[in-house]
Amino acid sequence: MILLTNEHATHQRFMKYLALLFLMINGHLFSQVVNTGMTANYDSLEVGKIKIGGLIDAYYGFDFNQPETSDRPYCVSSPRHNEININLAYIELQYINKRVRGRLVPGFGTYINSNYANEKGSLKYLIEANVGVRLSKKRDIWIDAGIMGSPFTNETAISKDHLMYTRSFASEYVPYYLTGVKVSLPIGKKIKAYGYILNGWQVISDVNNPLSVGTQIEYRPSKTVLINWDTYVGDESSKLAPENRTRYFTDVYLIYNSTKKFSMTSCAYIGAQDKKDTLNMKSRAIWWQANVIATYQFTKAISLAGRIEYYNDLKSVQVVPITSAKGFDTYSAGLCLNVKIGDNALFRLEGRSFYSDRKMFIDKNKQETNSSNLLITSLTVWF
Repeated sequence: MILLTNEHATHQRFMKYLALLFLMINGHLFSQVVNTGMTANYDSLEVGKIKIGGLIDAYYGFDFNQPETSDRPYCVSSPRHNEININLAYIELQYINKRVRGRLVPGFGTYINSNYANEKGSLKYLIEANVGVRLSKKRDIWIDAGIMGSPFTNETAISKDHLMYTRSFASEYVPYYLTGVKVSLPIGKKIKAYGYILNGWQVISDVNNPLSVGTQIEYRPSKTVLINWDTYVGDESSKLAPENRTRYFTDVYLIYNSTKKFSMTSCAYIGAQDKKDTLNMKSRAIWWQANVIATYQFTKAISLAGRIEYYNDLKSVQVVPITSAKGFDTYSAGLCLNVKIGDNALFRLEGRSFYSDRKMFIDKNKQETNSSNLLITSLTVWF
């Protein structure tokens, strides 16, 4: 549980934890660090020229505020309360040769139900569906088109790739998927750049005429450290949000993995949404967040991870409170016990607490409250 006295003390404590975790990073060099912010890290079996993989992520979560509809507020990952269910199950099919590649990943589960609710027809069951062509025989330059994983933030929907089971607010409120064209361009041994032309901010079908653009720079200063910087610019006007105009977004995240005892990741981002009301008055709303996640490996099979984060969206660009509060903000902290079972299964038990200086939550007595607490367990198997 989180015990906070006032906003100033909370900010001081958060910044001390942030500094402490960064100081724990050392310089040992082992295997190449994986960018867990991208969904290119599927495990798969090769059958001829086709790679086949799959995952089933089962969970049970108990929200101590006991939401009346059993839908936990403010999340799309593992969103059900007091219910044994499947967060995500998928089958991955991949084909790749020297010049052509393709990936098809249909998915099902409560994550799909929550995150793809606005997509039409069978499109809502596609985590990825894209094809690519290599543009150069000598250089690893590719152009891919279709539905693809988003590079934004250091977490994807695939829980097994991350230090903790639940997703940070950072990833829950940026695109998990994008639709458009991506160009991959190696700049040097340590830097790779990506450019995106997109239908919009986490949409498969375009909701307005202007296309959006995004960029990604992936920098690997050593085998254990990865630094990623993303940007997004696009018109977010739609029938549901006719007042929206241009959205600007940028994030930076760090991943450190020495393959020894200690690993960590941290992400910070800021977004700006331009708006124009019925009187043609212009305004701009800002939202931002910061988080740190770290894990300590006790044995090859057992580790303990912890997270601290703060999310601020006082103009409700992304998050509309379920209470009477104006705007949204919350702190969160949690611990997660990870137990690896063989090479392709993972059991997890996580406790997580949320606290805001304002009343962002509704308790089991249907009263507005400052806090929310979650206990969740999962068993994930993949191949």
